[in-house]
Amino acid sequence: MPKNAIAVGEFKAKCLKLITKVHDEGKPLLLTKRGKAYAELIPIREKKQPFNIVGCMEGSAEILGDIIAPIDVEWDAEK
Repeated sequence: MPKNAIAVGEFKAKCLKLITKVHDEGKPLLLTKRGKAYAELIPIREKKQPFNIVGCMEGSAEILGDIIAPIDVEWDAEK
């Protein structure tokens, strides 16, 4: 039986302690039943937030003045 393995009966008796150990050490624990691999308890790994192009510069610009009011320059967009 591998070093990181434990019988399910023993796991049942020490469940909370073993869950904490797996979390703290970051190593999986193999659960066995009658000497055969039965399940695996693995730690949750923090997922990195993917880079998001939309909104990646949020808060980095400042609007100065009124951007809604009409301007005093006439556009000739139909040329």
